[in-house]
Amino acid sequence: MPKTDQLHRFVFENTPVRGNTVHLNKTFAAALQHHDYPPILRQALGELMAASALLAATLKLEGGALVVQIQGKGPVSLLVVECTAELTLRATAKWSGELDDLSFAELVGDGYFVITLDPKNGEQSYQGIVPLEGDSISEILENYMHRSEQIETRIWLSCDQSNAAGLLLQKLPDQPTHDQDAWNRACILAETLSNDELLATDAETLLLKLFHQEDIRLFDAKAIAFKCSCSRNSVSNMLRMLGEEEINSILSEHGKIEVNCDFCNAYYAFDKVDAALLLKADVVPEAPKTQH
Repeated sequence: MPKTDQLHRFVFENTPVRGNTVHLNKTFAAALQHHDYPPILRQALGELMAASALLAATLKLEGGALVVQIQGKGPVSLLVVECTAELTLRATAKWSGELDDLSFAELVGDGYFVITLDPKNGEQSYQGIVPLEGDSISEILENYMHRSEQIETRIWLSCDQSNAAGLLLQKLPDQPTHDQDAWNRACILAETLSNDELLATDAETLLLKLFHQEDIRLFDAKAIAFKCSCSRNSVSNMLRMLGEEEINSILSEHGKIEVNCDFCNAYYAFDKVDAALLLKADVVPEAPKTQH
């Protein structure tokens, strides 16, 4: 069995091919524990979590975060995963109606795939938006990387109700090599991988099984964990954007403003005194999160 909640980077020596593997267990469970998602939606979120970690590990986030969204017009209107430079993950989804026996394409319908690189340091974010193209999360991400980033990328994903796993291969552009067939060979070999093998096999064994004739360097594992970045201060900043008139209207109708984090379900409440303070202050004193 693989060591869970780990990501491994690897390279094919002397070729322009690199890759990552990821296995999620506790991270997957923690991200979903406060949500009653249908099984098919749990699977989709698990796959997107694995894919987001794989992609984030190929980027220089430098303290920032990668946010991956699938926005659809089907029963599942939104899938969101955030992965930070420290490989902490959080995820959420919005859906309506029955989801049984629907393919992934039927779940999301027409829509958009959105990738945001948020530097978290005041610098401008980068965002890429493309129409959804593909019948699976893997295909959608591969098409995005090919069309928008011009990087040949293959992704294999698998998820059951407890674990999520993924394998990514990338062909680095403009890399001199004498092995012109390395990329095609790696992809063909990876295609022999089954969903069960991906979930149940540790990184070293998996790479040996798939690419035993290749010269591969496997780097040390990096730990992955669930972490939500919500806070009373961030919620206060969101409320400020509503404006004083809207805030007072909500208070007049309900007596207080109540907010639940979409990711971790933490509960935040603001009464009239809190609202007056947040409208005047730049920083709101922190209070402990309340989990519901």
